[in-house]
Amino acid sequence: MTAISHAERSHALLAPSGAHRWLICTPSARLEATLPDTTSEAAQKGTLAHEIAELKLRKHFVEPIGPRKFANALKKFKENPLFEPEMDAHTTMYLEYVQAIVHGFSSPPYVTIERRVDLSAYVPESSGTSDCIVIGGKQLHVIDYKNGQGVPVPAENNPQMMLYALGALQAYSMLYEIETVHMSIVQPKVWEQPSEWSIPAAELLAWGESIKPIAAKAFAGEGEYKVGEHCGFCRARDTCRARVEQLLSVEQYAPMKPPLISWDEVGEVLRRAEGIVSWYKSLKEAALAEALRGGEVPGWKAVEGRGSRQYADLDAAFAHLQANGIDEALLYERKPLTPAAVEKAIGKKQYRELLEESGLVVKQPGAPTLVPIDDGRQAISDQVTPEQAFGGQ
Repeated sequence: MTAISHAERSHALLAPSGAHRWLICTPSARLEATLPDTTSEAAQKGTLAHEIAELKLRKHFVEPIGPRKFANALKKFKENPLFEPEMDAHTTMYLEYVQAIVHGFSSPPYVTIERRVDLSAYVPESSGTSDCIVIGGKQLHVIDYKNGQGVPVPAENNPQMMLYALGALQAYSMLYEIETVHMSIVQPKVWEQPSEWSIPAAELLAWGESIKPIAAKAFAGEGEYKVGEHCGFCRARDTCRARVEQLLSVEQYAPMKPPLISWDEVGEVLRRAEGIVSWYKSLKEAALAEALRGGEVPGWKAVEGRGSRQYADLDAAFAHLQANGIDEALLYERKPLTPAAVEKAIGKKQYRELLEESGLVVKQPGAPTLVPIDDGRQAISDQVTPEQAFGGQ
C-alpha cells in the first residue's frame, strides 16, 4: 500500500480547503502565507483517521491486502497515542458508505483513493487531494471524510468539494462521459448520515469559469479584506487589522439618540460581538507564546500560573495512607459514565441498540439558547417565560 505522506498533502497557496475563505476575502491567502503554519492535536488526529480510512478503502477497492498485512497495518495505527477507539468505527462507517455507492452501479465503477487533482485550469498553481472518487454510469461521486466535530461541514455549495469535483472532471472527462456530479461529506462526529449534494456537470463547469477572476485576484493578493464566519480557521484571524477593527468598532452606534438601544440594535450588537470572546482568548494565547519566545508585548508579561499537586507515586502514596489507618473507601470515588461517554466507549451502533432503542436513555430538551437566524435548528415557537425556560418556578 502506498499512503499519501504529509509532504504530499502540503497545500498550495490557494488550497481547496481554504476556498471558502479566499473566494470571499481574496487577499487573505497571501497574508496567511506570511505566518507560520501551526498544527493542533485535533488536526493530527484528523490525519491519523484519514490514514486509517485510506487503509480500509485501499484494501477493498485498490490493492489486494491480505488479512495479516491489513491487521498489522491497522495495529500500528492503533498504537499511535492519538488513536481513539471511535476512529475505527467511524472509518468503517465511511468504508460502508463508499461500498454502498459502488455496489449501487449495475457494473463495477472506477474507484480511486487519495487522488491528486490538478486545479490550475481554474485556480493558479493549485491542486488538491480528493479522498475518494467513484465514476460510472455517467455519474461522478466525490467523497470526503472529515474527523472533526467542532464545525459541521455540509456538502451543499461547498467550494472545497466543488473544486475537487472540477479537478476530477478535468482528469477523467476524456475517459468517461459525466453528466451529474455527486458530492458527499462523511463526518460521523456531526452527521448521523453523510451530507450529500448533486449538481449537473455543466453547472459545475460554469461555476468553475465564474471563479477564475476571483482566484486570479486571490493569487495576486489583491482585493479588500472581508470579515465573516470564514475567518474562523484563518491563521491571521487574531491579528488581522480588518477583523480587529470590526470587532472593536463602535462608530455605527454613535448616532443612537435614545438612552436604551432598540431590539433591532441589540440584534446587530450581538452579531458584531459574537467573536470577541473567542478572539480575545486566542489573541491572549498568541501574545503569551510571543512573550515566552522572548518577544515583548508592551504592558504584559509571562508569569508562572497556579501550580497543581500530583502524586510522586500513586500506588506508594495510597499504600502509605492505608498503612496509617486511612480507609481505602475514602480514597476512591465511583461515578457512572454519562450517556455521551458510554456512546464514545462502546460505539454509536451498540449504544443505540442497547440503550436508546430499549428506552433506557431518554433525550431531555436543552435549555433555550440564542443563535444567529441562519442556524439550522428550528426556532422555539411556543412562548415561555425566562423562569420556565431556565428551570424556575
